[in-house]
Amino acid sequence: MTYADRWLLPDGIAEILPAQAEDIEQLRRDMLNLYHRWGYDLVIPPVLEFTDSLLTGLGQDLDLLTFKVTDQLSGRSMGLRADITPQTARMDAHSFKREGVNRLCYAGHVVHTRPKSPLATRTPIQAGVELFGEASLSADIEVVSLLLESLQTAGVKQLNIDLGHVGIYRALAAATQLDDQQEMALFTLLQQKAVSDIDAWVAEQIAQPNIAKLIRALPALCGGVEVLEQARKLLSEYVPDALQAIDELQQIAAVIAERYPAANLYFDISELRGYHYHTGLVFAAFAPGYGQAIANGGRYDHIGEVFGRARPATGFAVDLGALNTLGSTVGLLEPGILAPEVSDTLGWQAVQQLRQQGERVVCTLSESSLVREELNCDRELVLDNGQYLVKPISK
Repeated sequence: MTYADRWLLPDGIAEILPAQAEDIEQLRRDMLNLYHRWGYDLVIPPVLEFTDSLLTGLGQDLDLLTFKVTDQLSGRSMGLRADITPQTARMDAHSFKREGVNRLCYAGHVVHTRPKSPLATRTPIQAGVELFGEASLSADIEVVSLLLESLQTAGVKQLNIDLGHVGIYRALAAATQLDDQQEMALFTLLQQKAVSDIDAWVAEQIAQPNIAKLIRALPALCGGVEVLEQARKLLSEYVPDALQAIDELQQIAAVIAERYPAANLYFDISELRGYHYHTGLVFAAFAPGYGQAIANGGRYDHIGEVFGRARPATGFAVDLGALNTLGSTVGLLEPGILAPEVSDTLGWQAVQQLRQQGERVVCTLSESSLVREELNCDRELVLDNGQYLVKPISK
């Protein structure tokens, strides 16, 4: 290893320098304060835990994203968390058993073995909420509303929410009597929006003409709220079990449109993000110029079964780094006050009083090491006729 190599960071790993760090930390506090006002209790799950727990249930989808190590004390496999949601599910099931609705929130780093997209970091900072113990649409409406509040709090100007429902595809797969292999093959093609490949697969695998027509139409069933009526007409005769999912999307859309008229609601009937563990509504937030979702969420009922306690659940996680990039923060540290090296009690009291008032006060320590331009101070504390006063720094 050369000298230059020693300070290089691995691909996808980034450090956060002061100006951006201040913004992200303020955003983290703003998010947690917002969630607190909505009744969500803060939890801080461990960064590292046994993979038996971490990769159980919905964590199975995170297996390839999870760094694994061997615990030197027990010899068991441990993992660095790649998502916080499975941990909150474990905590709801075992750490404190509330009988009613349990609202939890969190904020912290997760670690990925590989970036989710070419420009993504492998150490994103997540903030999010999880709502356990309520199966009604009211819970889904609450978490979607809270996501939109999160985006507004972060200063995101354009609110774009994609909504789907995995119940539609599950009903279609059941009506078509697809086996597991066929179901996964079609699932993959739909996620890729590979229209020509879907046509070829349908021609080979589906004998019923009407079902074949319906499957071919799925990739195009995306757009505004009018898409839901189009989907209803296509599904009503051959996949009636999917109509409940359409009803739920319409009810959610009606409430969200009334609460947040500026939000752009986009519906994708073939959206199957998190299909392996989501059980109902799925949603994501996007922003112009940002190539991946800045937030993801949805319903994942019965996740607690793997921990011995079945509980309906819904929630979301937001990427604080992405929100900070897209928000209205300017990325500048607040200027502070430059104070002389204080050796007298009066000077020390003046410095402490300013700090108690919320001011950033930087003491010089020694003139030999002072580089004023690096301290980001626009005022200074000076001794004037026996009193310490704050004055603008003279140019």
